[in-house]
Amino acid sequence: MKILAFTDLHSSKEKIKKLMKKIEKENPDIMISAGDTSNFGRGLKEIIEEIKKTGKSLLIIPGNHESQETIERISDNKKIIDLHKKTYEINNLIFVGYGIGGFSQREREFEDFSDKIVKTIKKDSKLILITHGPPYGTKVDLIPGLGHIGCISYINFIKKYKPILHICGHLHETWGTEDKLDKTLIINPGPEGKIIEV
Repeated sequence: MKILAFTDLHSSKEKIKKLMKKIEKENPDIMISAGDTSNFGRGLKEIIEEIKKTGKSLLIIPGNHESQETIERISDNKKIIDLHKKTYEINNLIFVGYGIGGFSQREREFEDFSDKIVKTIKKDSKLILITHGPPYGTKVDLIPGLGHIGCISYINFIKKYKPILHICGHLHETWGTEDKLDKTLIINPGPEGKIIEV
């Protein structure tokens, strides 16, 4: 499966235009937005209308620039799928989504949610974790002068459940950065987007 993942568009017309060209060129099977698609909700409807024109499905979570309710409103659960605190299955791939945040080292709500959903997942399934904030102690959460500022709850999930992929965003300083922990590929795709084959 070919995934086009992106994050932190912040309603930038220039970034959206570049992303649309990439979608046309790469023809992904599915797209993922790891949050902050809009600028505090402004321009989100217009972005979604552009994405709908591609005919591709979009899994989307809210960032710290959107509320859960904003994402629920633009979701039709057919082509635009709200993934916040939800899972979405295609074949043996299970996408696990958790948005908002990005500023806490511990996300207790995520921990409760993830503990519940992993009990329902078949053993041969492959997990793909999508969060807005980055996991702690990796290249995607390292800010010069500040050190690692990511989320311990996310890195604990990765160590315990070993997803094949973790897509995150939030930190503009690490756009385009990748890391690997055991078999988990960790990516902040940034607004230009990244193609990932799984």
